[in-house]
Amino acid sequence: MVDTKMEQLAVGSPLPNLPWEDRPTGNQDVVWRSQRNPIIPRDLLPISNSIFNSAVVPYEDGFAGVFRVDDKCRTMQIHSGRSLDGINWTLSEDRIQFLAHDDRTKQILDFEHNYDPRVLWLEDRYYVTWCNGYHGPTIGVGYTHDFETFYQMENAFQPFNRNGVLFPRKIDGKYAMLSRPSDNGHTPFGDIFYSESPDMVHWGVHRYVMGASNGWQATKIGAGPIPIETSEGWLLIYHGVLTSCNGFVYSFGAALLDLDEPWRVIARGEPYLLAPQAEYERTGDVPNVAFPCAALVDAATDRIAIYYGGADTVVALAFAYVNEIVDFVKSNSAL
Repeated sequence: MVDTKMEQLAVGSPLPNLPWEDRPTGNQDVVWRSQRNPIIPRDLLPISNSIFNSAVVPYEDGFAGVFRVDDKCRTMQIHSGRSLDGINWTLSEDRIQFLAHDDRTKQILDFEHNYDPRVLWLEDRYYVTWCNGYHGPTIGVGYTHDFETFYQMENAFQPFNRNGVLFPRKIDGKYAMLSRPSDNGHTPFGDIFYSESPDMVHWGVHRYVMGASNGWQATKIGAGPIPIETSEGWLLIYHGVLTSCNGFVYSFGAALLDLDEPWRVIARGEPYLLAPQAEYERTGDVPNVAFPCAALVDAATDRIAIYYGGADTVVALAFAYVNEIVDFVKSNSAL
């Protein structure tokens, strides 16, 4: 096992109240699960059939987030939530009702569905991206200042697209996003692409990043949490899908991208970091799914807490060290 006292690699601010559990004695995994999983059950809200694939950020003295909540009509929607410790959450019982960012955006506010959000602090607000329903799945973009009032901007892309994940700062003066072009159903394919924008509205300069590979990521891949800046590159945690004789299996692994040209892959871990093996990952509405959407990082200690959906039913939490993941990716690179 890599020595966690090795050089710290994460770039950013300290987060001393990061939710954390030490690696269990005898555990040799780079990523280990919380003993309190699932931290959010499927029925936390009276209206919820399931709560999963959700994103959190530090906020004020605690944490806030946007959560995928499929209700008992099985409508896919997103709700805001708050927590003091990142473990125990209070979610709004009403879905987020976006206001129009400007007059033109009013044309696209009709609700079809919202799901699989990501959240980050960027410049002066918290941006939210999600899979938005607009004549098929596309990437919705919005923002909030207080996790109470949310504004919707223009969709980033035409349908069909999923897994829109912003970078936490501008790159060469442009906003940057990863996405996964797809189709209108349960896509049996999918590669990660990079795009940039001068204004968070007009997106272009699309670049191929990486595609499906072998084994656990043989069918399709998609970006997970917001990329983590390190001294050695952008650490990207991403999900990969294997098509078994019994359906899709979602696991997650990691890659290292160039800081200045993030479409250039420096290293890509061939083994997964975490696969659906716990009961709450294997049993649920969609069996065999571990789907990461958020990562909290304490740059002072390289500690990382990863929030992921289990079996499209619950929210779970896992832990790791940034430097260990980077070392694992470099030592086990498929490139």
